[in-house]
Amino acid sequence: MKTRAYITGCAGPQLQANEAKLFEKYLPWGLILFKRNCESPDQIRQLIADFRKAVGRSDAPIFIDQEGGRVQRLGPPTWRKYPEARALGNLYNINPGLALRAARNMGRLMAQELYALNITSTCLPVLDVPQAGAHDVIGGRAYGLRPEMIIVLARAHMAGLMDGGVLPVMKHIPGHGRSMVDSHHNLPIVSATRLELENIDFIPFTGLSDCPMAMTAHVVFQSIDPDNPATLSRKIIRHVVRKVIGFQGLLMTDDLSMKALGGTHAQKAVAAYEAGVDMLLHCNGVFEEMEEIGANAIELTPKTARRAKVALKVRRKPQRFDEKQAMADLNALTETDLVTRPTT
Repeated sequence: MKTRAYITGCAGPQLQANEAKLFEKYLPWGLILFKRNCESPDQIRQLIADFRKAVGRSDAPIFIDQEGGRVQRLGPPTWRKYPEARALGNLYNINPGLALRAARNMGRLMAQELYALNITSTCLPVLDVPQAGAHDVIGGRAYGLRPEMIIVLARAHMAGLMDGGVLPVMKHIPGHGRSMVDSHHNLPIVSATRLELENIDFIPFTGLSDCPMAMTAHVVFQSIDPDNPATLSRKIIRHVVRKVIGFQGLLMTDDLSMKALGGTHAQKAVAAYEAGVDMLLHCNGVFEEMEEIGANAIELTPKTARRAKVALKVRRKPQRFDEKQAMADLNALTETDLVTRPTT
């Protein structure tokens, strides 16, 4: 049996016997870690080794959401505390050069910790452009409100990650910044015109379309496809993402266990593949859902296999860096004013 096109979560800090058997049967391409899976460095490395043994691939990719701020799966006292991306944006408004160096150094420090745990990739950068009145599900996770500023800061942040041997995943393509509800619980519906979306929301993704991987948005864009959220929309995936934005890398769904998407997990899996997504992502570790996703995941198609190979191939061994300077930049970023000042 061949590897299947999905990334799975698991329930806790150790791989359970039923999970190992499930992974041996359905062979997921990758694993994503959450705070519930992370207790200590040795424990994480063992969990990763057990997953890779179950799927029979010593290089099976491992993902995590390590953005900083409220979305940080690894934190003190074992790992560093990082600010949300808005701190970089606020520093950029004061000193652009320093902000770009700090963004790269923050990415490099993140990568240092992740690489040591055998983690392949972090789901970062967040390229969404928040709009006035939008739900705070994005909020300070965004670098700022200006697409051009988002591009340069995210580019520097990505460069730091890749210098440290960790791959970035940009999200949430083609944009989550206009959401008036939290897609973890409800389905956001965006009424902006196609022109507004192309002139604002899509710009950061176009500017970073060479990112090796991307994650979709569970958002309905009424001006493009009023019937389907982006994750399940052929019009958005095949036309907007692949042609208008020009992203040709590996595309994964956002978490299919989020409440924004209706229907069974089997229905969501089929719809996502039909829309043109390469990889399903299922995160919550609920065994019955994991089983349904695995059973309905398809084997890697030749096109997905090529994209996966290309994405992983750009990963390199960590480059040397000035850790003392990087820590000084990180400490400067955690100043209260930079962290708490509203996104601008």
